Amino acid sequence: MKEYGGYIELDTYRLPMLHDGATALNCGRNCLAYLIKAKNIRKIKLPYFMCDSVFNVCKKYGAEMSFYHVDEHFKPADLSLDSDEWLYVMNYYGQLTGEYLSELKERYGRVIIDNAQAYFNEPLPGTDTLYTCRKYFGVADGAFLYTDAQLDEQLPEDESFDRMRFLLGRFERTASEFYGDNQQNNRRFADEPIKQMSKLTKNLLHGIDYEFVKQRRTSNFKLYHDRLKDVNELDLREAGGAFAYPLLIKNGADIRKALQQKKIYVPTLWPNVRSSMPDNSLEHRLAGDILPLPADQRYSANDIDFITEAVIICMKN
Repeated sequence: MKEYGGYIELDTYRLPMLHDGATALNCGRNCLAYLIKAKNIRKIKLPYFMCDSVFNVCKKYGAEMSFYHVDEHFKPADLSLDSDEWLYVMNYYGQLTGEYLSELKERYGRVIIDNAQAYFNEPLPGTDTLYTCRKYFGVADGAFLYTDAQLDEQLPEDESFDRMRFLLGRFERTASEFYGDNQQNNRRFADEPIKQMSKLTKNLLHGIDYEFVKQRRTSNFKLYHDRLKDVNELDLREAGGAFAYPLLIKNGADIRKALQQKKIYVPTLWPNVRSSMPDNSLEHRLAGDILPLPADQRYSANDIDFITEAVIICMKN
């Protein structure tokens, strides 16, 4: 029964939402779970350079895994697929072009594109593509999946109100105070079943100025690149609405620690790669020495200058 009166809850937002036509789910890893179930995927080829949550989804839903390497441009290397095998492609830092992804689709057919780090890239027509919301916006969960497959079961709707403490806390206090809550929220998704996106997350996503976010992230990426391209070992292309600025330098892991002392928090995105791959592998190097410098919509040109200067100073010390 509908309630009337009483205290006012969060407002309902009505701005257009990016990816509104996609299937809205509770988290990125469950986009893959949805595809495995809906398309009866039995074999899948994954990059070694990947979050272990993807491996865990494949294990959970019974997809046999094989692996491939990536090159210094984040492109799959030495690929070959079995006749019934699917190719999972991570669009690292939005560095894979639409043309290149189209070539992979045309060549291999059974391709899944992970655009978790390329939220503003359009999906390729007829290609299974997933996006993760919480890597780009102040939400606790949420993901979008483009696919022609439909799961033949009624999905429950997720609820997010109990996950919001770290977001609300950081808005009014410091990130370090609520880091533990953020990590706890990340761990929750390991056991989450496939659900529809929550009403709360969907509402928050309807309140975002996407054009501003895209322009600010693009501009920040350019500012970093203008200052750091001569020391960056990666040959980068401009990334519209960039996830972060990936800076590959010698002893990146040590510089990450030095930046933390200056309250500049740069994550190691996939520590599992460091522990699972040989020390002399490219993947081990990329996982440890890439600094994904923050380029998101919270930061102005002055902020980017400050972070860049701190990086340069740390490199000289």
